[in-house]
Amino acid sequence: MELTDMPQLDPRAAKATSVQAQDEGVSAEPQALKITAASSNPKMFTLPWSKPLATWPEELLANLPRGISRHVVRFVHVGDEVYAMKEITRPVAEREYELLRRLKKLDLPTVTPIAVVTGRHDDNGEPLEAILVTKHLKFSLPYRALFARNLRPDTAGRLIDALAVLMVRLHLTGFYWGDVSLSNVLFLRDADAFSAFLVDAETGDLHMNLTEGQREYDIDLARTNIIGELMDLSSGQLLPGEVDEIEIGNRLVERYHSLWSTLTDVDSFKPDEMWKIEKRVNKLNELGFYVDELEMKTSDDGNRLMVRPRVVDAGYASHKLLRLTGLDVQENQARRLLNDLDAYRASTWRQDEDLEIVATDWMREQFEPTVRMIPREYRTQIEPAQFFHEILDHRWFLAEKAGHDVPMGEAVASYIENVLPQYKIDRKAMDAIIADADAGVVDDEYTYGDDVISDDPDAAVWSH
Repeated sequence: MELTDMPQLDPRAAKATSVQAQDEGVSAEPQALKITAASSNPKMFTLPWSKPLATWPEELLANLPRGISRHVVRFVHVGDEVYAMKEITRPVAEREYELLRRLKKLDLPTVTPIAVVTGRHDDNGEPLEAILVTKHLKFSLPYRALFARNLRPDTAGRLIDALAVLMVRLHLTGFYWGDVSLSNVLFLRDADAFSAFLVDAETGDLHMNLTEGQREYDIDLARTNIIGELMDLSSGQLLPGEVDEIEIGNRLVERYHSLWSTLTDVDSFKPDEMWKIEKRVNKLNELGFYVDELEMKTSDDGNRLMVRPRVVDAGYASHKLLRLTGLDVQENQARRLLNDLDAYRASTWRQDEDLEIVATDWMREQFEPTVRMIPREYRTQIEPAQFFHEILDHRWFLAEKAGHDVPMGEAVASYIENVLPQYKIDRKAMDAIIADADAGVVDDEYTYGDDVISDDPDAAVWSH
């Protein structure tokens, strides 16, 4: 017996943007500079839009690792913000901007669209490609930058698990990706795991729901691309020798199907087995998903109940922590912080007090003093919540080694000296990451003069 179809496209997505992507042959290119922005930043108007992005002055650029892209991409300081600029054709820029706006309205993990800039012309009046502007996702890294550090051998598997969760969340919403790969994702540390964020939606499309064929195509493409990307890492000696690239690619398929089944399968229960429904909901909560409602129907003979949960959002623990403390963190980080809050509550004999009051004291006495100790040079390298989580891990390690409890201050000092330096990417590795990113650019629309190319360290990006 089938349940009703999934609901139609969320109206939040349908009304997310006023920008309509136009077909290049129908809509003429704007004759004057046009900036359509989702947020107002006056500094946007001071940028050198009349220059190709690859020739923008060094003082505007942020030295951050970039992922491999087919287009010229730069991180640019715009006032107090850092934006990612991608130079692409106008129809593609407008379409991707519109898609990202819709996905953000649905609270999906994507980069935040800021603006689309069209009508660009150089000083001689020749047209330049449009630029899509997104907000740099703080503390995030492309996968190649992660492997440039001294990471655990299971890093590849943890990245794949994060990508599987991202794919399921996008597919549940009706988003067909069409170009799934590690290169099109940014990763944030999330306690002992990672969180994945969509960074490239050029080939994507948003539907009311996806067919099994569309989902399986995305999965198969992801597997193929990931195996190739990991083999590339292996050839560059960035992948631990014990990692099997094909096994990791297969792991994505297995994790995706397991999670999809958990979230969407219809369960059949007897009327006296209602406890199983609660068990199913608890399992979904443990995976980090909210259950908005349960759709239940009886079988024709009335002897069984068929139940399907309607999952509306991920972030069960992070929403709870946000409500209690105002901290907006990743899901696994939130679980760890909530566990420490519970331990603090028990150690201070305050189980009978309102959790909101205890949480305020925990923030003041535990969390804030600890994260204030992050050295200044690392404050753009590690999130406060991740720092706190790793301090707790390090403190436990020290206590186990010493055979007794270790003060928090001692644990922080030891962590800063012995562990935190691993977060830095050395100059040689950074140069290699940037070179890899630039090597993937295909820009055959413009030819720049030799006098400019000879002076630009990024000349290989846009020369023929």
